[in-house]
Amino acid sequence: MKTTFRPLRRWWIAIFLCVALLGLPLQVLASVEEAVFAGGCFWCLEHDLEGLTGVISSESGYTGGDLPRPTYRQVSSKTTGHQEAVRVRFDAAQISYAELLRSYWRNVDPLDGDGQFCDQGDSYRPVIFTRDDQQASEARESADAAALELAQPMSNLRVEIKPLSEFWLAEDYHQNYAELNSIKYNFYRYSCGRDRRLDQLWGDRARTGVPWQRPDQANLRKK
Repeated sequence: MKTTFRPLRRWWIAIFLCVALLGLPLQVLASVEEAVFAGGCFWCLEHDLEGLTGVISSESGYTGGDLPRPTYRQVSSKTTGHQEAVRVRFDAAQISYAELLRSYWRNVDPLDGDGQFCDQGDSYRPVIFTRDDQQASEARESADAAALELAQPMSNLRVEIKPLSEFWLAEDYHQNYAELNSIKYNFYRYSCGRDRRLDQLWGDRARTGVPWQRPDQANLRKK
């Protein structure tokens, strides 16, 4: 019997060592979920989402198309079907998928389905990539709420909601770009007009995850 259980015991020891090295308690690992969003330049969306409480990591990559292992140059050609996207790993005990969706919407221009801000073309289209039926349902509910908050008919929202296929990590130099190249990043973000447009659309709720508001509950900003 000792011989039978020894491999299993070693397997559990290996798991606990990995957890200790990662510095994450088992209960956190049990509640870790993933979400994938496209919203224009992945440098910006990665930076906007990674600072949220409960977000463990945010990585830039490509998804939506069929080309395996795409490169930045290939995706930028706007012929692969891939979008620049961000994969978010989050602790669902601290931030729910619904709350993450609110932050996503308020960091994109949902009225532009041809790109985002100064970046136009298929690779910059806004898309919510869902991992299962539950995420798809919550994503559709969030679209309804976003339309109400913006006082727009659903037909004006151009954010696509579709099942996730393969997510391919972008090249190393794209990861943590805002942090590692702050001067270039800040100049790009300002010149692209991202924040100006977000402020115009969402007002004081831009770039936040505060609860949804209906037009009659808020001081509507003039458009």
